[in-house]
Formats: sequence, structure tokens, C-alpha cells
Amino acid sequence: MSETSPPLARTPAPTDLLDDRERAKLHWRSRRGLLENDLYIENFFALHGASLNWRQAYGMTELMNLADNDLLDLVLARREPEGPLDTEEVREVLGMLRLSGGAARPRA
Repeated sequence: MSETSPPLARTPAPTDLLDDRERAKLHWRSRRGLLENDLYIENFFALHGASLNWRQAYGMTELMNLADNDLLDLVLARREPEGPLDTEEVREVLGMLRLSGGAARPRA
């Protein structure tokens, strides 16, 4: 009796798009307790959700690891990313969040 190994999952490239399941997980994990952040995040997913890649998902995850007030300071450009948070991925997603706006839901 021979055992066969399960096929190895392919590691996605940074520019590969997220599939629906991964995008939904990222969106779920991005929920915040501060309404202002949620408005920016909801608009971000409405505008960019379908085209998010793994590189951007990494940047978004890093931002979501912040406390709500620290995230809002970055989104409102009260301060810029510093130290280990100052990466290309974080800066790219932060720019996308800032352009998404938090006042009203964007029109598709």
C-alpha cells in the first residue's frame, strides 16, 4: 500500500489577485471599532476589492494590526508610517485608503 502526498499548494505571487474567499477573509478581518476607519475601509473595498493582489493584502493586514486611533492618524495623513510599518506595501495601500475617502460610499 503506497501513500501519495497531497499536492502542494502553490504559493501565490505578490501580484496574483486574491480569490473571492481570501478577499472576503481580508474584508472581514478589516472591520474596525471606529466608524471613521470603517467608512474608509468600506469605500476601499468597494473601489479596489475586486482587484486586490497579495502584495496589497499584506499591506492591508499590516495596517489592520494597528490600534484604531493609530490607523486613523495614518489615513488622515496626521502622520506617516515609521519603522517596520514603513514598507512599500503599506504605503501603497495607505495611499489607496486615503483616496477612497470616508465621507460617502463611492459610486461604481
